[in-house]
Amino acid sequence: MEGWALLKGMGLGLAIAAPVGPIGLLCIRRSLTQGQLMGLVTGLGAATADGLYGCIAGFGLTAVADLLVSHAQAMRLGGGLFLCYLGITTLRADPASEAARVSSRGLWEAYASTLVLTLTNPATILSFIAIFAGLGLVGSSQSWGASLALIVGVFLGSALWWLCLSWGVTLFSQRLTPARLKWLNRLAGAAIFAFGMIAVAIAFRG
Repeated sequence: MEGWALLKGMGLGLAIAAPVGPIGLLCIRRSLTQGQLMGLVTGLGAATADGLYGCIAGFGLTAVADLLVSHAQAMRLGGGLFLCYLGITTLRADPASEAARVSSRGLWEAYASTLVLTLTNPATILSFIAIFAGLGLVGSSQSWGASLALIVGVFLGSALWWLCLSWGVTLFSQRLTPARLKWLNRLAGAAIFAFGMIAVAIAFRG
């Protein structure tokens, strides 16, 4: 039963991580400019947030879910402003002429920033609750071990997606010229900034 729950969790993790949003664009951009490891660590921050939200939904931690939803406006505003900042810095960045040296501090900052960005979207917890309830993945008949396997599966599925994305983008980057990288920087920066402005607008509309 735990094995089947793990597989279902992996499928959910893949499905939730795959749509391209601001985190996906950030992963792509960092993979192109700073290498596969930086892109992967960026994605693992999002996978950790998915696992945490999956844990809240899977174990029925309604008090935590209610707390997150009650502060949704402030969280969305903070996350939106941070996305705007990342968008502007990406727009202004010149493409790297050589591979960046990756330090442990840089990896930690990439992981932490993506974790915080993903957690500042409280709508994610509602999505997890709806999906888990709709598919009957959590209930009184499911054991604690199966619920835990489901959560681990969500993290692994999400992490698998970010591994494939960062690896694929790194392979593709070998065909990109500096001029094309500069345009990709601009497009990614504009898109990330747009996501941030949308989040800020939603926050102000309440």
